[in-house]
Amino acid sequence: MNKTLLAAVGGILLSASAAAGAQVAIRIGPPPPVVERRPPPPHVGWAWQPGYHRWDGNRYVWTAGTWAEPPRHGGRWVPGHYRHTREGYIWVEGHWR
Repeated sequence: MNKTLLAAVGGILLSASAAAGAQVAIRIGPPPPVVERRPPPPHVGWAWQPGYHRWDGNRYVWTAGTWAEPPRHGGRWVPGHYRHTREGYIWVEGHWR
């Protein structure tokens, strides 16, 4: 009985983690980026994270850019972007380099 329960729980956790990493391919490409007025940084050394169009399941919604503190000195923000594949457009998250 315990082995069956353990296997069931393990299967559920495994499928949940796979779903969390799943990517959604969007057939419609994103609109051009919005031209944003970049305000002055709140602190010296902070990096600008530009805005982007986020897919909400039905349409693209603009998410405004923001300033962020790098996780380490000299950290550089690499903006997220949509990659075009045969399946559609896939969002690639921005990250620190």
